[in-house]
Amino acid sequence: MLTRALTRRFPVLVNRNFRLLLADRLLAPMAFSFSLVGVSFAVLGVTASAAHPSGSTTDLSYVLAAQVAPSLVFLLIGGVIADRVAPQFVIVAANAMIAIGEGTFGVLVLTGRPGLPTMVGLEFLTGTGMALFYPASAALLPRLVPASQLQEASAVSRLVMNAAMMAGAALAGECVALFGAGWALAVCGIGTFGAVPMMFLIKLGPVTAPAQAEPSLLRELREGWSEFWSHTWLWATVFQFTVVLAAWYAGFQVLGPAVAKAHLGGASAWGLISACEATGLIAGGLVSLRWSPRRPILFVVLSGAAIAAASLALAMLLPLPLICAAAFGIGVAVEMMSVIWTVTMATRIPSDMLARVSAYDALGSSMGMPAGALAAGPIAAVIGVSATQYGAAAITLVASALTLIPREIRQARWQPARVAGPEDAAETLPAELSLVAAEG
Repeated sequence: MLTRALTRRFPVLVNRNFRLLLADRLLAPMAFSFSLVGVSFAVLGVTASAAHPSGSTTDLSYVLAAQVAPSLVFLLIGGVIADRVAPQFVIVAANAMIAIGEGTFGVLVLTGRPGLPTMVGLEFLTGTGMALFYPASAALLPRLVPASQLQEASAVSRLVMNAAMMAGAALAGECVALFGAGWALAVCGIGTFGAVPMMFLIKLGPVTAPAQAEPSLLRELREGWSEFWSHTWLWATVFQFTVVLAAWYAGFQVLGPAVAKAHLGGASAWGLISACEATGLIAGGLVSLRWSPRRPILFVVLSGAAIAAASLALAMLLPLPLICAAAFGIGVAVEMMSVIWTVTMATRIPSDMLARVSAYDALGSSMGMPAGALAAGPIAAVIGVSATQYGAAAITLVASALTLIPREIRQARWQPARVAGPEDAAETLPAELSLVAAEG
């Protein structure tokens, strides 16, 4: 009865391949949530000393920078691979790397005190898996469902993923508090590897494309770059998020656990903050099932500006309930933004280019994160954690304001469209979102 009701409400659930994708997006994000809490508190615990009882934020900077640094290289390579190979198999390889990296990290924490080079190396392996995962995941969903169900499929899949992250973050915080960070990392490794069979069960037909000689890697990268650079709304917004995510990673991801450990109650508090953010993601996904903004790119830019609240709430040392409320609100905005961005990319970028363009999107958005991670700890050691977080919030707001300068960003309006295919590449206009003068 429940199954029938769900398929009536969400017809995309009839699709077997999509149900397998949902199973993967339930298990893998729940498992990876244990890493989001476990890695930070493992490093802070290993580096704690009489001089730094809360642990070394500088060492934490190095470890988290190693996790995001592979995106500078492997996102582009992953995009080309995902355009040549079935994307579900790329996801299998990515999940295996994450499982090995985090699982081994957990075992070492449980059996001793891993050195900084070891922690950096294992997080580099994990980060490589994460970098390969993104473009393959972006290319897979449009191949599983018809264009008419794409927004529903995107919203439902992200809803399931965020529910898993919410539960995982709450459980991870308690796991670290009760049993230690090593066990949380071990759970991440086991759970991520357990998601692998779902991808092997997905069966896709070949992508129909004109027969031609196998293009070179450099040629495919050039074609992907040309497509990316031809759309002002795309590269301008990506450049905004280069700065926004660098500041967010520095002020929230690196320094947030240190604030939680020193002032908020430790891993349980950080797990609760992460769970509230994931709850906001769920709420944003529910809204996205029925609502789309009239000016989608403007909405994305303003949502990026709202991320400044994450660093501000921690910098001001607000009470835990208020920090959780801020995390919830950010989650709502970010999830709505993500659904709109996913649908815009999938419907306006030719399908044979989507993985490569998504790779440039991900690379551009994340390429500032290693610098933000590396800078956060040393800067905080000189000027203080709160001052560093205030600076991160200010940088976010300035970058977002500058992104609003192009008229296309402010006035582009949503026009529903089918998923673009290879045959549409020659007909795709540089500005694929119609520009309509704002009224009033």
